[in-house]
Amino acid sequence: MSTREAYLEKMKAQIDEWNAEIEKIEAQARGAQADAKIEYEKQISAMRMQREKLRERMRDVNEASEEAFETLRESVESAWDELAKGFKAAADKYR
Repeated sequence: MSTREAYLEKMKAQIDEWNAEIEKIEAQARGAQADAKIEYEKQISAMRMQREKLRERMRDVNEASEEAFETLRESVESAWDELAKGFKAAADKYR
C-alpha cells in the first residue's frame, strides 16, 4: 500500500467515525423537545459541513499525482486538523 493509499484509508476511517457520531446525535435530536431540536439540527448541519470538507480534501488527495501528493499533504494535514477540532467541538456539545 502506498503512502497516499494509507493516507486515504486514514481519512476514510475518520469520515466513518464522524458518520457514527452524527448518527448518535441525530438519535438524541429525535428524542429532544422542539426548541432543543433546532439547536441539534444546527450542530448536525455544522458537523455534516465539516465532514464534506474532509471528503473534498480526500478527493484532492486521490486525484493528485504522487509528486503533487507530497506537496498537497502538508496543506491537507493542516486543514484536516482544523476540521477535526471543529467537529470535535460540535460533537462534545452533546456528549
